[in-house]
Amino acid sequence: MIETLFGQIDRFIKDNKESKKPAIVAIVGPTASGKTALSLEVAKRFNGEVISVDSRQVYKYMDIGTNKIHSSQMKGIKHHLIDVVDPSEEFTLSHYQRLATRAINDIHRRQKLPILCGGTGLYFNTILENYNVPKVAPNYELRHQLARYYEQYGQEALHDLLKKKDPVAAEKIHPNNVRYVIRALEINEVSKENKHDTRGEPDFATFIVGIDWPREVLYDRINQRVDELMEYGLLNEVKTLLMRGYKDNLPALSSIGYYELIQFIKGELSYEEAVEKIKQNTRNYCKRQLTWFRRYDTINWVNGKALKDFLQSKK
Repeated sequence: MIETLFGQIDRFIKDNKESKKPAIVAIVGPTASGKTALSLEVAKRFNGEVISVDSRQVYKYMDIGTNKIHSSQMKGIKHHLIDVVDPSEEFTLSHYQRLATRAINDIHRRQKLPILCGGTGLYFNTILENYNVPKVAPNYELRHQLARYYEQYGQEALHDLLKKKDPVAAEKIHPNNVRYVIRALEINEVSKENKHDTRGEPDFATFIVGIDWPREVLYDRINQRVDELMEYGLLNEVKTLLMRGYKDNLPALSSIGYYELIQFIKGELSYEEAVEKIKQNTRNYCKRQLTWFRRYDTINWVNGKALKDFLQSKK
């Protein structure tokens, strides 16, 4: 089954060698589905380099909680868009689109295969569907007002504001992602239009692979991964970020894992409650990822168990 997949990728690459649109492979799926392991195998077989499609792995010093691949695990394969900004810096969809497109073009110039790998659906869309991302200049006074509103009333109240102004954007953006909520409100207020990223003509020919697991098995994998992240030192990583002077209300620290452990550090949750909330919030995020990727009608789905067995047999 998996060898059949590699055969399909090989034919796709050969068929597009003479195409005006350069070829890329995209590996999508929910958290803990096995995307990283598959991306390494594809890169090894087809002379590729991996571009992370993860809205949190772009941040420096956030390694354990974002489950970044370590350099020792990369098997000599170059990775892009990991550790590109400081946690205190703004990083928008348009930033990602620009950097990812630059990386894709650079990889092609060196006659290698770009492999997009990750679980942030909106980041995938901006590349695969060539989104025309709204270029609305920052309105810092408005941002400060919205930040104060968030500090006073909380993330749910802030998200409710977005629901009233732009329900479509609110459906896509989780309340925890305060930065994106504020940005969507900013676009709505400044442009007097909702945050709709229009699609253009795709720049690349894309072969998309999705990894599929039964829901209950995937949830077990998520729970196990969270336990492993805690054993690897996620709590110490969060404490270190705070000791470095990063504010606990930074958008980067609203990420699942960091947000709940900050609540524990502040005495708002017990340790056990924080860990359980990380698991629950990750499972909920997984549901949203599955809903997002199920909308793609061109995904070549592979069985997660078959993929796991295949990769283990190669070790």
